[in-house]
Amino acid sequence: MTQNNALKKIKKEGKSGINKIRILHYLFKLGKASVHQVCTAIQLSAPTTLALLSELVNDSWVEKKGLGNSNGGRKPDLFGMAAGKFYILCINIELFTVHISLFDNTLAPQGKTVAIPYSLSKDRESFQSVLKQAKELVKNSNIPQEKLAGVSMCLPGLTNPETGENFGYLTDNNDTRPLRDYCAAFFKVPVIIQNDVNAAALSELHCGKAKGKKNALVLLMDWGVGLGIIMDGEVRKGASGFSGEIGHIPFEDNGALCYCGKHGCLETVASGVALAKMAKEGIAAGQHSILKELSNQELEKIEPRLIVEAANKGDLFAIKLLSNVGSNIGKSISTLIQIFNPELIIMEGRIAAAGEYITLPMLQSINTYCMLQIREKTEIVSSDLGISANLLGCAVEGVNHFFEEHTK
Repeated sequence: MTQNNALKKIKKEGKSGINKIRILHYLFKLGKASVHQVCTAIQLSAPTTLALLSELVNDSWVEKKGLGNSNGGRKPDLFGMAAGKFYILCINIELFTVHISLFDNTLAPQGKTVAIPYSLSKDRESFQSVLKQAKELVKNSNIPQEKLAGVSMCLPGLTNPETGENFGYLTDNNDTRPLRDYCAAFFKVPVIIQNDVNAAALSELHCGKAKGKKNALVLLMDWGVGLGIIMDGEVRKGASGFSGEIGHIPFEDNGALCYCGKHGCLETVASGVALAKMAKEGIAAGQHSILKELSNQELEKIEPRLIVEAANKGDLFAIKLLSNVGSNIGKSISTLIQIFNPELIIMEGRIAAAGEYITLPMLQSINTYCMLQIREKTEIVSSDLGISANLLGCAVEGVNHFFEEHTK
């Protein structure tokens, strides 16, 4: 029996079955909870909740996870989902690399993450090789095929999770199916897609520095610049899933042409692509920098990671480039702080790895352009999740979708 059918079996129990699935979903979100916490969240009586939990324990969906805190009385039992009940195949598509990993229903990674060199474009045909390697990963994982609940993908650009479409990449004039449906036909399981920065925000909210926060922003500073918006404890994706496209807000009058077709977008002066471009142009114009040596004299190999490395070695040219990017991002972020009044801003991505070379000029810009009463309530931190952030966000979205589909 597939896990999908297992939940269908639970759902056939009627109202109690739906409540069981709601309990499972709540335990996933919280990790572990007492009977009282479940009662409050699901709005069921204590006897009913205890009975449903007992049945879920007997069916191996739930297990005891130790004891909770007490104010003097008996410590309550804590319950959580059992591991290995189903799995989500997660695919994080970047501009030049694809990361693939398997997670179970408790977000435990299964084996190593696979990194595949890949140049993201409109071409779907070249993407077939990635899909085949993803399928091979599942095959070699020793996970029963029937336990694969679905595939969860994220990629940059305008991505509509409701329609399953991406409007910039992996399109095909000869195949008008949305990207989601195209991939679902390949894997023979449900597929969901979302924007990469929304995936990053989900991971931070579920198991990162935004956990327990109500209002936070996740700033993804990678090859592009994106914004994940957390309001009232939820990731806000907008009407079409397009929220947070900060990289394409107007920044410079008569600025450089952006790949989106407009001039002067923030990404033309504050993205990984812009950073690498400015470094190559500077060195070609005679600027002294150890980036020549780090790239083995091949300027086309210069990328944000090398620029950060050069800065850490004291390279003044690299430090200046990062400082300029930090100042530009800080000016843009000051506007967002005024609009959203976040308690926390989390920085992620290759450029965020530059640390103080980015944050100090960024904070100086924020202090210059943002009202004191608003900015003093905002903490700015770097993410601890590293390259796992987007994949974790895919896993969170996959598990959420799995449960939500069975409570409709």
